[in-house]
Amino acid sequence: MDISVRQARPGDQDALALVGAATFLESYAGVVDGGAIIRHCAERHTPEVYAQALETPGQALWLAEQDPGAAPVGYLHLTEPDLPVETRAGDLEIKRIYVLPSLHRSGLGRRFLDAARDHAGAAGARRLLLGVYQGNTRALAFYDRMGFQKIGTRQFDVGGRVYDDWVLALEV
Repeated sequence: MDISVRQARPGDQDALALVGAATFLESYAGVVDGGAIIRHCAERHTPEVYAQALETPGQALWLAEQDPGAAPVGYLHLTEPDLPVETRAGDLEIKRIYVLPSLHRSGLGRRFLDAARDHAGAAGARRLLLGVYQGNTRALAFYDRMGFQKIGTRQFDVGGRVYDDWVLALEV
């Protein structure tokens, strides 16, 4: 299986939206109300949302593609922090690391985290922050293995329903 990871660029918004909605559905079906999932994806996983992110200074995205045919299979989204915790100058937020479930434990999440660390280092950032659903034991185990520490909580609205997230930090 050949998977390439590259920085996303304008024109990748359709691929980002597809893998964003697919991974969100797979991760939260059976956890989050179906109507809330549909509303969330219709609002936050559209090509227009990703096109705007690709054009916004302070945001960076990476896209993973599987050959043959460069099918989108995951992505990383970095941005300036928007979390309810005390932040430091130069902190970066991992807005999302999404990987199709068939590629969990393939090393792709680690490759995305390495890209985030490299980007943070080049930008002079010293810490990566992220929010993760408190019930997402698989993701929490991954972030724990990678050295993230809990530093707070936040509430996250999905289609009008509020869920609790842990806010995690990793020194780079």
